[in-house]
Amino acid sequence: MSLQDLIPVVNKLQDIVTTTQLAEIDLPILAVVGSQSCGKSSVLENIVGRDFLPRGTGIVTRRPLVLQLININENEVPIESFRNDSEDSEINLEDHLRKLNGSTNKRQGTEWGEFLHIPNKRFYNFSDIRKEIESETLRIAGQNKGISRLPINLKIYSPNVLNLTLVDLPGLTKIPIGDQPTDIERQIRNLISEYISKPNCIILAVSPANVDLVNSESLKLARQVDPTGKRTVGILTKLDLMDQGTNALDILKGNVYPLKLGFIGIVNRSQQDIAENKSLDESLYSEQQFFANHPAYKSMSNKCGTKYLATTLNKILMNHIKERLPDIKAKLNTLMSQTEQELNSYGDLGKLESKELRGAMILTLMTKFANAFINSIEGTSDQIATKELCGGARIYYIYNEIFGSQLASINPVHNLSIHDIRTAIRNSTGPRPSLFVPELAFDILVKPQISLLEDPSSKCVELVYEELMKIVHSVCSSDIAHEMNRYPRLQSKLIEVVSDLLRERLGPTLKYVQSLIEIHKAYINTNHPNFLGAAKAMGIVVAERQKQKELESNSKLRLASERILKKNKDEEEVEDINSVDDEVPKRKRSSSHAESIGQESYLNYFLGKDPVVIQQQLQTQAQLHPTPFKFPQTHETTLQFNTNFVSNGIHHDLNKLSVSESNEDETFDDSINDLTEREQMECELIRRLIISYFSIVREMIQDQIPKSIMCLLVNHVKQNIQNRLVVKLYNESLFDELLKEDENIQAEREKCLELLKTYKEAARIISDVV
Repeated sequence: MSLQDLIPVVNKLQDIVTTTQLAEIDLPILAVVGSQSCGKSSVLENIVGRDFLPRGTGIVTRRPLVLQLININENEVPIESFRNDSEDSEINLEDHLRKLNGSTNKRQGTEWGEFLHIPNKRFYNFSDIRKEIESETLRIAGQNKGISRLPINLKIYSPNVLNLTLVDLPGLTKIPIGDQPTDIERQIRNLISEYISKPNCIILAVSPANVDLVNSESLKLARQVDPTGKRTVGILTKLDLMDQGTNALDILKGNVYPLKLGFIGIVNRSQQDIAENKSLDESLYSEQQFFANHPAYKSMSNKCGTKYLATTLNKILMNHIKERLPDIKAKLNTLMSQTEQELNSYGDLGKLESKELRGAMILTLMTKFANAFINSIEGTSDQIATKELCGGARIYYIYNEIFGSQLASINPVHNLSIHDIRTAIRNSTGPRPSLFVPELAFDILVKPQISLLEDPSSKCVELVYEELMKIVHSVCSSDIAHEMNRYPRLQSKLIEVVSDLLRERLGPTLKYVQSLIEIHKAYINTNHPNFLGAAKAMGIVVAERQKQKELESNSKLRLASERILKKNKDEEEVEDINSVDDEVPKRKRSSSHAESIGQESYLNYFLGKDPVVIQQQLQTQAQLHPTPFKFPQTHETTLQFNTNFVSNGIHHDLNKLSVSESNEDETFDDSINDLTEREQMECELIRRLIISYFSIVREMIQDQIPKSIMCLLVNHVKQNIQNRLVVKLYNESLFDELLKEDENIQAEREKCLELLKTYKEAARIISDVV
């Protein structure tokens, strides 16, 4: 293929790019840039040799005009019917040839224009071409002098042109005029930059010679995207309008503003020439005579003028195409590969023609869906989230963090005041006083406290159920999302079937969890190895109370000593101190003796010895507040917590309870002073036993509930999901409905097919280019 054939090849590619709006392919092109009234339109018309561009004031070019000049043989007149542009009627070949032979303009019929937006219509009258450009501009850009990025593609076939592809861009302006948009300058600059910033664009910077070159807006804009001047051609217009005695010789030689592609000077038609309908042939002849006879330019007249400009641009464009063609081929191959991959992701409808193939496809997608669900729970999915917990990890978090925290936050004696305990004890004894603390009171009081574990347990089941539902929906956005999105009805049915299975299992799981609480309430096992027991609890209570009494006695002694020391500063002070020191060991011995007697007294009381004697001994004891509840620490086991709590609880003040329980504690404080010593001890014992037994049950519930949920809900669904999907959905009568593609997917596939066809056509066009 010769160099002359390269431009037509690129023109074909340009048609494909424009028709399909393929912004990915950057084709070599010549972009004409200049200010308003700098002579851009005249330059293009001089190159074509015909008047065809709109003229007027303000912004005339409001859409990019992609102008393809195609050289044809003058003797090859098309043998076909043509449409008369002016009358919009068909004429035959005989009429057409008669019109040509009788026309004063011999070029009529051998030159015509075609617009890409009006296929199969040729414009032989170039004034009609101008009108079509104006009407198409108004159709897209509107009436308010705004601009549009959508180009107009015009092909001009003529034996008098060289193969060229140029883009006429709107003229640069600074001040909006009339009804132009206020940001018209920014819009035009952005539009021009879109074209000239591409590496494959040759910039034709048009500047009037009668204006100082430093004020050239076109060169300023070209320098921003081409600072080295490697792909910029300078065009100097209006050389004949420069002041007398001045010339642009230094600029044309490159001494003022060097460009690698140089400057070319031309002379346009004046406004008077246009008004007098001076032909372009005469204008080109006048231009040639101007350079040949001008004293400054005649030495380089062979490098000036419109003909030299067209020849130079033809060579520049051909060399540029030859240089950039390998990159275009590589880009096309990359785009074809990417499009084929995208097309494959949408699947091939031809593979699902038979019922066997459709059934196999449904089974495959069912299996993938079920496996993705199971893998998400087990943590073996290919796509693991890093932003938040999900799947099996989230279920583990529910068991150990949410459920565990809720259980730990439950107060074993929630809503259980000292008055309630005393009333329960009294009601359990009947009409006569009891010798022992009634066990029935403990049973009656502890069962409602065990019921406090039911709400957190049921909530745990619901949270796991909700997480499983989230997993079902998230499966369709995982690694099988592209296949599921292709068949939205199948995806919807898969979610519906698994959701129904989860709902079926929710009821039995909740019922079983509730039955676990009822089981623990049904039989209170006071023989549990971790249960504190009455004897041990009472021994601890006695020891703690005796210790507290000793501390209070020592405190009183210290206060008495301080008073004596203040009154006696001499020898009496020393004697008093000694007497006090002698008294302290006695009191200690007395306290120790009283402790042993007290402990024995309480044990004798609960073992059934003389209650009268015991009651007298109890009346000598100080009345103390009962021990408040505290939550177990993270490092304590239930047994350690129960032991530590009972042994150290006497040191805690009731005010350390949570705010929600403060009213109950106040009731406890107000009521305890109304009780006898025996009633205080009975209530304290029952309270400690409730705390101990509740902690045992709580620990078992915290272990049993997650196991029950896993068995009855999670594992059951994992084991039955595949069978349930097959039973519900594998039905030949449902195949067509389930495998009906999404309309958007169909549209995307068709779009990819057309795109791939376009790329292959472009690759075919340039396949023979060396």
